[in-house]
Amino acid sequence: MRRPSLPKRFIFFSSSRWLTPGLGLKRWLLVIGVGTAVTGLGLVNLLFFLERRGWLPLPVYDLLTLQFLPGSLQIILPLLLGGLLVAWGVAKMARSLMAPFQVADTSLADRIYDFSRKGRGPNIVAIGGGTGMPGLLRGLTAYTRNITAIVTVADDGGSSGRLRREFGLLPPGDFRNNLAALARDEALMTQVLQYRFGAAVGENGRSELQGHAFGNLLLAALTGITGSFDEALLAAERVLALSGRVLPSTLADVTLEADVQLPNGDIQRVVGESAIPEVNGRIQHVYLQPENVRAYPPALQAIFQADLIVMGPGSLYTSILPNLLVPDLAEALRHARAPKIYICNLATQPGETDNYSVADHVATLFEHIPTGCLDLVIANNNQSIPPDRGGGNTIYVQLTPPPNLPMQTADLVDEARPWRHDGTKLAQVVMRLLS
Repeated sequence: MRRPSLPKRFIFFSSSRWLTPGLGLKRWLLVIGVGTAVTGLGLVNLLFFLERRGWLPLPVYDLLTLQFLPGSLQIILPLLLGGLLVAWGVAKMARSLMAPFQVADTSLADRIYDFSRKGRGPNIVAIGGGTGMPGLLRGLTAYTRNITAIVTVADDGGSSGRLRREFGLLPPGDFRNNLAALARDEALMTQVLQYRFGAAVGENGRSELQGHAFGNLLLAALTGITGSFDEALLAAERVLALSGRVLPSTLADVTLEADVQLPNGDIQRVVGESAIPEVNGRIQHVYLQPENVRAYPPALQAIFQADLIVMGPGSLYTSILPNLLVPDLAEALRHARAPKIYICNLATQPGETDNYSVADHVATLFEHIPTGCLDLVIANNNQSIPPDRGGGNTIYVQLTPPPNLPMQTADLVDEARPWRHDGTKLAQVVMRLLS
C-alpha cells in the first residue's frame, strides 16, 4: 500500500520561516556546507596523492577530475552538482525526520521557531495553587517555556485528601491543575487530567474510584513507580511535555491551621485547609504545622534564578499563604533579585475574604511574611459585569489601594466566568512589567 505523502508545507525550506533569525537552523546548514567543502578538498588531495605515487592510472585520474571538460566547467559543474545533491539529501533527510511530528494545523518550521523563541523567554516563577493560578500559566505559555509553578501541599479535601490519607501522598489536586495548564496539548490534557470518575454501573452504583480525578491517580501511580512525589512530578513533566515545571513548596507533610474569630468574638483554632472556609467567622491568622519545615531546594533555586516572581491569583489563606509560611522559602523570596508582584483576586471568597478590599489582601500578606517580599500589586478595574453572571455570588474586591505598596490596575476579567481572571489578559500585563 502506498504511503500518504506529507503536505507540501512539510517539505524542507517550503516556508520562509526556516530562514527566520533565531530558529537555530542556518548555523547548522553552514556547518554542513563547510564540512562538505572540507571533505571535498580532502578527496581532491587524495586523488593528487594517488596520481603522484602512480597508484591511480592517468585515464582514471583524468576522468575523476573532469579533465575532459573545458577549464571553466571543471569548476562550475562540480560545485553546482554537489550543491544540488547536498540540498536534495538534506531535504529528504529532514522530510523523513519530520514525518513523526506532523501536525495538521501547524508547519514544523513554525513549531520549531515557536519552541526556540519561548526557550529564550524570561524565567517566571508563580507561587500559589488552587484553581486561580492555572489561568495565568496558560497565558504565560504564549511567551515563554521557562515557567516554574510552586504549589502548596496543604490541601486535604476531596480526592486529594483521600489519596493523602490512604497512600501517604502529598495532595496531588493542585499539582494536577497546574500540570494540565502547562501541558503542550493543553486542551486535551486538561480534559484527561481533570476527568472525574462517576458512580459505578452495578447493584449499588458505588465505586472506590468515584470522585477521584484521573490526574490525581496518575500522580499516585507515578509516585509508586518512581518512589517519591517529586520524582513523580519530573516523570509527569516528561510524559506531558510541559512548557515549564511544577514544584512543591516543601516535601513535608504539613497541616494548615487558622485562628478564626466567631460572630460572638471568640477565637477558634480550626485545623485543616478544607475546614477553614467552612467556619462562620473571620480568619485572623493561619499557621503551618509543623512550623519549621524545609523548602524544596529546586523551588528555592527557581526563586533565585527568576526574572519575575508572581504570587497568585488564588485563595489568599489556603492557596498562597501556605507556600509563604515555609520559612526558608519566604526568606529566599525576600532576598530574590527579581521583582515580586501579587495578583489580587477579582472577587471576594466566601469564608475567606468576605468584604475584603485590595488593601485588606495586601495587609494580610504583610501580617504573615517578612518585609521585602512584595514590590507591586496588580488588581482588576473592570467591575461592570453583573454579579449574576458569576453564579449569583460574584462580589468584586474593592479597589482600595494599599498604603505602602504601588498598585497597577487593568481589565483582567474573563467575561464568560467573571469571578476568574482572563489568562491572556493577565499574561499580557505581567509581560509588560518585564519590558
